[in-house]
Amino acid sequence: MNVSIVVPVYNEDQGLFEFHQRLCAVIDMLPYCFKIWYVNDGSTDRTEEIIIEIIRKDDRVRLLNLSRNFGHQAALTAGLDFADGQVVITMDGDGQHSPGYIDDMLALYRCGFDVVLTRRVDEQEVRSFKRFTSWLFYRLINLLSATTVTPDAADFRLMSREVVMSFRRIRETHRFLRGLVTWMGFRWTVVQIESSSRIAGRSKYSLQKMARLAYEAVFSFSTVPIRLSILLGILVLGLACFQFFDPLILILTGKTHELVPGWTTLIISVLILGATQLVTLAIVGQYVGLIYEEVKRRPLYLLRGKPLDRTMLDERGFG
Repeated sequence: MNVSIVVPVYNEDQGLFEFHQRLCAVIDMLPYCFKIWYVNDGSTDRTEEIIIEIIRKDDRVRLLNLSRNFGHQAALTAGLDFADGQVVITMDGDGQHSPGYIDDMLALYRCGFDVVLTRRVDEQEVRSFKRFTSWLFYRLINLLSATTVTPDAADFRLMSREVVMSFRRIRETHRFLRGLVTWMGFRWTVVQIESSSRIAGRSKYSLQKMARLAYEAVFSFSTVPIRLSILLGILVLGLACFQFFDPLILILTGKTHELVPGWTTLIISVLILGATQLVTLAIVGQYVGLIYEEVKRRPLYLLRGKPLDRTMLDERGFG
């Protein structure tokens, strides 16, 4: 059986050699034919040079160079577009996804599952801010969306050839792969894993990037925000009606002397109505912006050169 492993990397020159050694230590013991696709997501350090050095020593390795940093989800997509194995496994190249789980994932594939997801169980991070924000995000996306996203899921997953070919048909610009994989509906299961420590360097997923991913996930998989804006408008309409009937009742009952002249009620009403309109326009604007991005039909990523393997290195004189 041919197995492709897709590894997106961005500025991982300090730990990439060790990661590859750990990966090879596992796959060399397994009775499958492996091919490793490293996707260089516009790295600005020596990541490309190190991968070329790895290719010289390991003819199973391939390199895809993206023309710039398109982001983790786009880099994964590029790897999935080129991976040609009967089974494709995606994992990060920083060492946090332990290759030791690959055999377990392949065993579940042989049991008939088309997709094998991984779920992190890290007791030491239960009280961390990152853990809390992750829990909040998955609660939110599963509340708003009809597609179930596995809480604490990682981009360490196995997909059959059929799933990969189906995935290639999905070309939306704003991508959340953890949601798309379960949305496709193939038979899937989950493996519990413990995340390892990074080999070197710091995480490239800043708070800003995590917030952007959460934003794209919510607005790509749910129209609930629009429906919430409708409910908000109905609520404000109800408040406005209440403000209208209150003085009307006083007038009808002859208690006009209880009406207090002033601008307080008017100002509050205007502020509530104005704020509601702005919030509603902002929500609708987000969806219009997403439509604008989609209709431009720009490619999800661009490659710099062709995929590199040892044969091409020899032809170009990289040896």
